[in-house]
Formats: sequence, structure tokens, C-alpha cells
Amino acid sequence: MEFNEKLQQLRKQNNLTQEQLAEQLYVSRTAVSKWESGKGYPNIESLKCLSKVFSVSIDELLSGNELITLAESENRSNINKINNLMYGILDLMAIAFIFLPFYGQQEGDFIRSVTLLAYSDTPEILRTSYFVILILMGMLGAVELAIQFIASEKGLRASKTCSIILQTLAILIFIMTRQPYLTAFLFMLLMIKVALLIKGNPKW
Repeated sequence: MEFNEKLQQLRKQNNLTQEQLAEQLYVSRTAVSKWESGKGYPNIESLKCLSKVFSVSIDELLSGNELITLAESENRSNINKINNLMYGILDLMAIAFIFLPFYGQQEGDFIRSVTLLAYSDTPEILRTSYFVILILMGMLGAVELAIQFIASEKGLRASKTCSIILQTLAILIFIMTRQPYLTAFLFMLLMIKVALLIKGNPKW
């Protein structure tokens, strides 16, 4: 007997509706319905709760193959969470580029590296655009970190797409305005983000 059939049988034997079982497991009724229809498995914590609710061992709930499938799924989920966290942090790091001495400013016969706050060797409108694009990237990183708490897959995908577009635009702007240090760092971060995106989402 498969897990979904065992779960349905145990629930009915204990005279529980899907909603009542969901309340005891602190999950949604949709999650229970999904498990019973064979479209997914509960995570480890939910399995432990099921084991207590029905007074059965986890081995009785899942077969060997199902346990392997669950472990692989849990592992992929954990890796994706770490990747998403790193992705948000990399975007948030853009704020630091305002305060790091990555901007070359002409002073006599020398070029001195200064922060964006001290940088004056460029038109004000261009300097303002630097601030805007770096702050937008940082804000996007904060949004990505916040989205993880509501577990919105669509939201994460959309924010990552926006992040790639925004960072590519930033790199092009800094190349055209001859900011080699910042361009190099942003390009390196972009490559890391693309690698995380491919690793965490093979379909992309």
C-alpha cells in the first residue's frame, strides 16, 4: 500500500476530516489533500506529527523507496532555500558599493579611489543614477529575502528575473561610464547569481 492510501485509511479509521487532520499537523487542508491524492509527500516534521497522531512509526507510513524519494526531495528543498538566501544577500550587497572606494577620481596627475559619496568627477545626473541603481538592487535583495518567508515560488522567480535584468543594466552603465572596479565586482556577482540560478533551478 502506498503512502497516500495508508494516510487516507488511517485518517478515516480515526474519524478525522482532512481539515481536522490539517489542524493537528499545523498545515493547510490543501496539503493533506495533495498527500492523499499521491501528488506529494509531507516534510520530515509533518511526518513526525503524523506518526504521533496515528501512533505508528514512520517506517509504517512510508516504504523504503518513498523514504528515499522524500529524503531527496527534502535535500533539494534545503539546497534551494540556501541558494535563494545567498541570492538575496548578493543583491543586498549592492548597497555596500555606495560606501566602498570603487570610483576613480582625478586629482592632479593621479587617480584616487573614492566612495560614491565622495565621488564628484562626473555629472550630477550620472552620479545620481549610480545611487538609484545600487539602491534598487539592494532593495530587490531585501524583497527576495522577505519573499522566502511567505514561500512564494512565483515571487522568487519574478524577483530573480528582475535582479538579472537590473544587474545586467547596471554593468552596461558602469562599463559605458568607465568604472572598471565596480564593473568587475558586479560582473563577478552576476556570474555567481547565474550559477546559483542554474544549480537551484535546472529548468531555467
